Amino acid sequence: MDLLPVWIILGVIAVLGIYLWSTYNGLVTLNERVNEAWSDITVQLKRRADLIPNLIETVKGYATHEKEVFENVTRARAATISPEALSHPAAAAQAEAGLASALKSVFAVAEAYPQLQANQNFLSLQGELTDTEDKIMAARRFYNGGVRELNIKIKQFPATLFVRSLGFKEREFFEVADAASIQEPPKVQF
Repeated sequence: MDLLPVWIILGVIAVLGIYLWSTYNGLVTLNERVNEAWSDITVQLKRRADLIPNLIETVKGYATHEKEVFENVTRARAATISPEALSHPAAAAQAEAGLASALKSVFAVAEAYPQLQANQNFLSLQGELTDTEDKIMAARRFYNGGVRELNIKIKQFPATLFVRSLGFKEREFFEVADAASIQEPPKVQF
């Protein structure tokens, strides 16, 4: 009795099993990297949101009549840390655009007050805000890179034939909804 066909079938099954195992594990790894990167973004967004009330209070001390500007920033800040914005990149991007616009207004108000520009607390908050913005940018790049890798792996043949049935789906990039609103970041240096 010739066992060659049986060995060939067993070999093909073994190769398919190894392929499925490695593909699944690779997707799990990429998915977790994307989750970790999103977590990094939310940490930085919360850090920035925590800085904004201190900034507003410092500016309020000099520009008490700018109530509408402060209310707009407060609303925009709340939108960036809302549960929806912290769990969906599209909602986060929309909230980011609103906050960028609101912060521009605060710094425009601050420019009118030379004493404020010399205030050590204000300067310190500006530095922390700049640092946080840089960290958000880095976290966003890391997240989008992970999403790109995951989406490519999901779309590649032959994985695309079965990965969705294993529960993997493409993730959305963290892109700003209104690119014009962030062409120039808020000026935090005077």
